[in-house]
Amino acid sequence: QVQLVESGGGLVQAGGSLRLSCAASGLTVSNYAMGWFRQAPGKERECVAAINWGGSSTYYSDSVKGRYTMSRDNAKNTVYLQMNSLKVDDTAVYYCAAARRIGPPPTSRSRYDYWGQGTQVTVSS
Repeated sequence: QVQLVESGGGLVQAGGSLRLSCAASGLTVSNYAMGWFRQAPGKERECVAAINWGGSSTYYSDSVKGRYTMSRDNAKNTVYLQMNSLKVDDTAVYYCAAARRIGPPPTSRSRYDYWGQGTQVTVSS
């Protein structure tokens, strides 16, 4: 069965960096669109980064553009989210997701087929 396992979350001071990993099994990440979402307490789950099926296009939300970078290592069947210049407002549970879709990077929750269990990122001031 399909599993997406996130890791790399933790507690970091504002201005610091973290790299999240999402290791996939049961699917090949190069054949899927992949996305990173986050959900803060009391807020909707939002897409912060996504890459399309072919890897030719990426999406970043305005709130993370210029600070976050999503990448994919097909040999390791893993996607990453490098997060720099972290802010207190970046505190959330971060989820990895996979979508069996072609076209531009999907940004809506409903377009994703598989989800990881999430990893907590806490940014302190």
